[in-house]
Parts: sequence; C-alpha cells; structure tokens
Amino acid sequence: MIKIYLKPGKELPILRFHPWVFSGAVARIDGHSADGDLAEVYERGGKLLGVGHFHHGSIAVRMLSFEAADLTNLPFWVEKFRKAAAARQAIGLLHHATTNCFRLAHGEGDGLSGLIVDVYGHTAVLQCHSIGMHRQRQLLAEAVRTVLGEQTRVYDKSVEALPPNYAAGQNNGYLIGEATDAAGTVLENGVAFKIDWVTGQKTGFFLDQRDNRQLLAHFVRDKTVLNAFCYTGGFSVYALQAGAAEVHSVDVSAKAMELVEENVALNGPYIGQHQGFCADVQQFLKNSEREYEVLIIDPPAFAKSIEKRHNAVQGYKRLNLAAIQKTAPGGIVFTFSCSQVVDRELFYHTIVAAALEAGRQVRVLHHLTQGADHPVSLFHPEGAYLKGLVLYVE
Repeated sequence: MIKIYLKPGKELPILRFHPWVFSGAVARIDGHSADGDLAEVYERGGKLLGVGHFHHGSIAVRMLSFEAADLTNLPFWVEKFRKAAAARQAIGLLHHATTNCFRLAHGEGDGLSGLIVDVYGHTAVLQCHSIGMHRQRQLLAEAVRTVLGEQTRVYDKSVEALPPNYAAGQNNGYLIGEATDAAGTVLENGVAFKIDWVTGQKTGFFLDQRDNRQLLAHFVRDKTVLNAFCYTGGFSVYALQAGAAEVHSVDVSAKAMELVEENVALNGPYIGQHQGFCADVQQFLKNSEREYEVLIIDPPAFAKSIEKRHNAVQGYKRLNLAAIQKTAPGGIVFTFSCSQVVDRELFYHTIVAAALEAGRQVRVLHHLTQGADHPVSLFHPEGAYLKGLVLYVE
C-alpha cells in the first residue's frame, strides 16, 4: 500500500468527507505507484485521513474509508454493501412485490467511489469506473452475493466504463454464476421490461428514471405521446399502460427500436396504439407535421467535460425549442439532462431561452431528479447528475 501525503490545508475536503483527492493536493507519494493501487492518505503532519484507490490523473485518490481499513478484506466490502442494501430497504425497493430491479450501489452516494451495481432479478451487474475497483472485482462480486443471497449471479460490465488503455486488455463476463441467456425480464412498478445487460447501454436499463416514468402516467390518459430518445421504451410502455391514445417512440438506434417493440409486446397488445421510428430526433421533430399532447425529451449526455459545455447548452436549447414548437396547446413536456457539467440552474435557464424563442407561455409543474436508489452524498454534490422539468405549454 502506497502512502500519499497532502499539501498544507488540502486535507480540509477529506475532513469534510469529500471522497476525491485531486492531484494538485498531493505533496509526495511514498512507494511505487500504479493505477489502481491501494493508498493510505495522510495530512502533512502524518495523521492518517483514510484509505482509497490511487490513479494517475486529475483525481489522484478515490477515498473508500475515512479511517484505517483493509480493502483486501471481504468483510470490509460486505459491510459496504449491507449499508447500501439497508438504504434500499428503507425506500421500499428490497424484496418489492412489483419491482425487482434497482441500483444497489451508486458510487460516491454509497461510499463506493468508482463503482455502480445494478440488480435485475437474480443478476447483479457490476460496472467499475476505476481501475482500482476493477482490480478488486472478484472480491466485490463475492461481497454482493453475500448480501443479496446465494442465488445471485454477478456479471461484470466494466470494459465500456474503464480508461481505454486499461480496458483494451479486459473482458466483460460473469464473475459468479452464469446464464444461458444474455438478457432477462424484470418488473418495474408492475411493468415488464427485457433487460440486455451484456450488449445494452450502461448496465442494460436506465433505472434512474423509475419515479419519473411513474409520474408520467398521471398525464397521458387519452393523449398523444412522443417519447424521444426512447432507448428501450421505458416511458413509452408506461404511457401505454396508463391509457395513452397513441404513442410514438423515436431513437436513432435500430437495436433500441427492436427492444422497444419487444417491451411493448411484453405488456400489450396495444394494437394500433404504438409506432416506432428509427430516426435522428432533431430531424424527426423538424420534419414532423403533427403536434403532440405529451412529449418526453430524454437525450444522452451532450457533454462529459467542461470544454464541451457550451456546445451542449446550445444542443439542449435547439432540441427543447423544437419540442415546445411541437407541443399542442395545453400540452406537457418532460425534459431532461444527464450531463453532469450542465448543472440544474444552467439547464433551467437553457429551457427558459428555448421557451422565449418559441414565443410560448410555459409553466413549470415539477422539478425532477434521479431515483432514490441513486443517492447523492451531502458531501459530494457532484453526484446529482440527472435534472428534469415537467412543463405545461399554453
């Protein structure tokens, strides 16, 4: 285990339980350091501040304990996942009668910087975002199964999330158990979805929108609905279940559109009520001659760095301008951003700019965020990435 000593005053964020040690805070490193190494972090005077994973780069250490701890010990990780499971129990997601998919571990929000774990029935999908977590993946898998039960399979879906040079030598696959099928069917609020955790985006499904999908059901009865950037059709199926008259789903991915049709069929039949379009959303909105009574605008992240934030804001403005223009009078727009570098205030003002250019009167009915199984640590506000608005358009 390497030892990292901080510059004077740079221990303050750690004393406030912020889990990142930035490279500029490091005074010296004792020992040969490689990406993913276990590291003890000390203040200048030699007081131990905690333990984490070391990486070369802007974030030098991701803290996993703010006291002495043995990260090679199975009980350490079991305790981490037990605390995470207890939080899911508190919000009613563990052993839920009509929901068997949820996020068990949400990075810094659960004291597990660099790791997410999503549960789909009896399959837990690990996604490591740091080399340190990935180097300990087998230990993590054993801890997850200890907490969730012996019936749990654990699949590693980390290659897409790891640094490219490291990921090039790695493979996804089952760490515990195996399955003959690369996908499974789960329930979310009683709605069935096919989840492909092997080849799907992220871990296979966007669990963070569960509460927002349920909210949508209150607005769609007998309405025409457009679900843009629909991916696997989560909002589309909820709308159909809630009695929408007609639902159009749009995504540029042909594979996503196939999954939409499968998910609609799982919950249908909805003969003549659903139509899918494999198309670029901006072009679809531009070329469409009809208005919709409810629109869902849920694009992928437009920016993953500060340098691309301006272009992202312009993209959100153009997209929401087009959506507001296609909203029938008295219609509803659910609009979202998952770009972490576009904060809630900036996103709000971007939507204001779009509404002004559209020349429409618009009211905010709801401010939206990620589900409670994607918690945000009070000491790490950067974890609040999903923001959304429900708009009433005159």
